[in-house]
Amino acid sequence: MTSKRQRVTMMDVAREAGCSQSTVSLVLNGVPDVRISEETQRRVWDAARKLRYLIVPRSARKSPGGNGVIGFVVDRLSTSPEAVVSADGAREAGWENDVSVLVAHTLNDEEMERRAFSLFNSMPLVGLIFASIMTREIKLPPFLESVPSVLLNCYSPERRLPSVVPGEVAGGHLATARLLAAGHRRIGFINGEEWMDASEDRFKGYRQALSSADIPYDPALYRAGDWQLRSGYLHTKSLLELNDPPTAIFCANDRMAVGCYLALTEMGKRIPDDIAVVGYDDEEVARHLMPQLTTVVLPHREMGRWAVEYLLNHRHEPKRRRYPVVKIECPLVERDSVQPAREAGSEPQKAVG
Repeated sequence: MTSKRQRVTMMDVAREAGCSQSTVSLVLNGVPDVRISEETQRRVWDAARKLRYLIVPRSARKSPGGNGVIGFVVDRLSTSPEAVVSADGAREAGWENDVSVLVAHTLNDEEMERRAFSLFNSMPLVGLIFASIMTREIKLPPFLESVPSVLLNCYSPERRLPSVVPGEVAGGHLATARLLAAGHRRIGFINGEEWMDASEDRFKGYRQALSSADIPYDPALYRAGDWQLRSGYLHTKSLLELNDPPTAIFCANDRMAVGCYLALTEMGKRIPDDIAVVGYDDEEVARHLMPQLTTVVLPHREMGRWAVEYLLNHRHEPKRRRYPVVKIECPLVERDSVQPAREAGSEPQKAVG
């Protein structure tokens, strides 16, 4: 259940109800002509009430776009669910404030970006959200500085616009700290492609957590992967073949964690009794693995909401010379792939193998 200090999201309701976020959206928004069982609908409504998720009745909603339009310009929508989730978070926040959020998918094409801006600028434009599916540094398109704009999941080196990204270093630290709390001292780390910001920051968090526990970093426990299932599979086998193998593995995304599970099952290892596993991203598959995967949430819905709320609250303020990069917390979702944290004074778990 979500902590009291966090905003309850539709994804929280989906976890509580044991279904997808799409199903929750369809049920709570009363979308007609969609076949969802009465039992599933009941679970969704029960979860929403239990978590006190804000539901605005259709009769009480304002007409969308009554106070203008926010343009959401994103490089890609189809290759990753995160961009869709952040756009949906923006749409939710826009709806609550009587503003329409319109999405343009540009494929990183400068001409398509200019055309999208021209279209949005012909409307009662409140501002622009410029988003990337991959956390990265960008060169600012000139049109972004002509209207109130926010960068989502990207940033500029000059910091000329406000930007919001996931708190990846803290997320990597949190995942590793959870394994440390369970008594593990040899923790393998299967990373993504090393040139990416997300890989660099999650690895940094991993090392910081080890350092905080006075555990020296062991390069033998590190593997550079490519985010894919096969990468998790092969690197898990490699880690378990060490003379002193890890008792836990932190995978930098859930897809590699699936490969990790397959390798461990093939090698006759039980999760979490023989070895613990933590993932990252909280993709749908995490809830369907056996046992269910403990993982870290990428807060793209909250980032989308933040971007809209920032535009609405600050669009009339004088432009600053430099803006900070806002980092949104990546919370840990406790499931069954890690044993409960050991009590003070108990012995750390021994290596498997």
